[in-house]
Amino acid sequence: LREERKPITSPLPWMGTFHSICLRILRREIESLSYTSNFIIYDDDDQLSLIKNVMHELEIDPKKFNPKNVLGRISALKSELIDHEKFSDKAQEYFEKIVAPIYAGYQTALKQNNALDFDDLIMLCVHLFQKNPHTLEKYQNLFRYILIDEYQDTNHNQYVWINLLAQKHR
Repeated sequence: LREERKPITSPLPWMGTFHSICLRILRREIESLSYTSNFIIYDDDDQLSLIKNVMHELEIDPKKFNPKNVLGRISALKSELIDHEKFSDKAQEYFEKIVAPIYAGYQTALKQNNALDFDDLIMLCVHLFQKNPHTLEKYQNLFRYILIDEYQDTNHNQYVWINLLAQKHR
């Protein structure tokens, strides 16, 4: 039997940043990505501490590879919707080969802690929509009209996310 999915109705329009709307969606839907809805979001200090722990476990010297630079590279990858598996497959330069196992360990630790970082909010929402057409359709029906202020400042992951939402009604 196919589960009947009730449409989401809202008496008022949703308003917020890309991240806040993705957070709201993920709180409702993240179980399909093997997290629980009471996930936590790591702040900058939590993220840096986790990167340092992963680097320590992998015996990567933080004096040779600055943890802030590693975290910055991971953040940039997430903004391009490149997950740790894709990145590991394509890492060729020396620094990338160092970052790849750190990124994988970082994501594994986040998942074990039922935690996300700020960059995961949009990336996981994109993955959610790509892997679950019924969920995507539910939100496409909710968001028949979309207004984006400062659209010219939209980055890659934001563009992909909003394009998924807008596909049905254009």
